[in-house]
Amino acid sequence: MGHERIVLPPDIRPLDPTRKLAGEAWTVSGHIDRTRSADETLLAWVTLLSKAPANKVIVCQPNNSIVALMGELSAETLKRKGVLGYVVDGGCRDTDFILEIGFPVFCRFLTPADIVGRWIPDSFGYPITIGEVTIATGDYLLGDRDGVVVVPGARAAEVVAMVEDTVKTENKVRTAILGGMDPIEAYRTWGKF
Repeated sequence: MGHERIVLPPDIRPLDPTRKLAGEAWTVSGHIDRTRSADETLLAWVTLLSKAPANKVIVCQPNNSIVALMGELSAETLKRKGVLGYVVDGGCRDTDFILEIGFPVFCRFLTPADIVGRWIPDSFGYPITIGEVTIATGDYLLGDRDGVVVVPGARAAEVVAMVEDTVKTENKVRTAILGGMDPIEAYRTWGKF
């Protein structure tokens, strides 16, 4: 499969580095719009929360580096709905509360600035791009303290089979090394390290 254009930028980090994220993506994008009232922006935001499907990872391209696109009430709402987690190429706030409830959030930065009167979602379920990675609804995300990987939905079964094979081989290498085998010999034997 290779490593090109499947790993999100390294500055998108988990709020809680001990928490993992895995699931099918549902995408959202939006933009700064200072012509909208507080009521319009909040109604648009709660519409996003209302549309968010259970058992999915919400992936947001906010197209700004100004406001937080996740906070305590939103995280609590999504968690209650059964959403698996949230990845945003942007900001987050209310992090103590989000950590306390254990909702997986990956973001680029922290800020107390909220969306009110500033940001509005403009599409749901359409492909978005974060860094050099295009993410479509139906792709799969895997995230941990090392970062976030996107697996194209059409290749998910193939990738799972490859990963299972790699894990089996790496376990053989590990067992051999722990048994005293030189790492060069282990690599030459199994072709993995």
